Amino acid sequence: MTEVASSLRAGGGLSRSSPRPFGALLWALPPVALLALFFLYPLALVVQQSFQPDTGGTSIQPYADVFASSAFREALWTTVWLAVAATVGCLVLGFVLALVIAFVPFPGAKAVARFIDVFLSFPSFLITLALLFVYGTVGMANGAWTGVTGAAEGPFQFLTTPWGVLLAEITYFTPFVMRPLLAAFSQLDTGQLEAASSLGARAPRIVRQVVLPEALPALAAGGSLVLVLCLNEFGIVLFTGAKGVTTLPTLVYGKAILESDYPGACVVAVVNVLISVGLYGLYRVVSRRAGA
Repeated sequence: MTEVASSLRAGGGLSRSSPRPFGALLWALPPVALLALFFLYPLALVVQQSFQPDTGGTSIQPYADVFASSAFREALWTTVWLAVAATVGCLVLGFVLALVIAFVPFPGAKAVARFIDVFLSFPSFLITLALLFVYGTVGMANGAWTGVTGAAEGPFQFLTTPWGVLLAEITYFTPFVMRPLLAAFSQLDTGQLEAASSLGARAPRIVRQVVLPEALPALAAGGSLVLVLCLNEFGIVLFTGAKGVTTLPTLVYGKAILESDYPGACVVAVVNVLISVGLYGLYRVVSRRAGA
């Protein structure tokens, strides 16, 4: 037995044979081929179309035309400020709600935490429809108001404005911030909270000096993800029917479907993809550094 053990140590022990390079290449070919066929090839066609104006040939004129249009500049500004405002709202609301669920004992707290996981699977237009049923022009709130006061219409008309889009995005994307926060809070040492409380620290100070530093990685990761998702959101803007609210995704839809301006639509799509990829790279860097 000693000789066998010695030979195993000398030979590096029992180990699985490493796969041959040719075999590894064969295993990698199918997913790479599928990726190229269903994603990279259509994306390459979009980029190619963005350099082909309707007059024919290859030119950067579609980019010049789109960048010079006021519709593109307004859509870009609307997309950015809505995404940033929704991200800030999700961070604030998500942090408060996660605090309540994690540290304020109440019946059904675990059920609420589980519902958040289910909520993440809901399509965005479903949340928008729910808001329309409640606060829409002919929704429940306006119906109750007109029924009580006898007025011709109710006061809740904000869903067709940018503020309605912002409310819908905050409502839908807040759980994307709460989920990593609840995971971070579950790892928090309760002894720190008890020690701070025994030393006379009040709840706001405990949250600021003990809880918030532990939550920063989850806040950074969740906020970066929400920013990327809000930047590409299409269903919420479409289903609210907000007048004068045009984002980059809806501009692509308008140019391609309504105007039949395919080179212009491809230009806007390329810009949107570049911004999204850049923000996704930022999200990956933040997540890696935060350890989330």
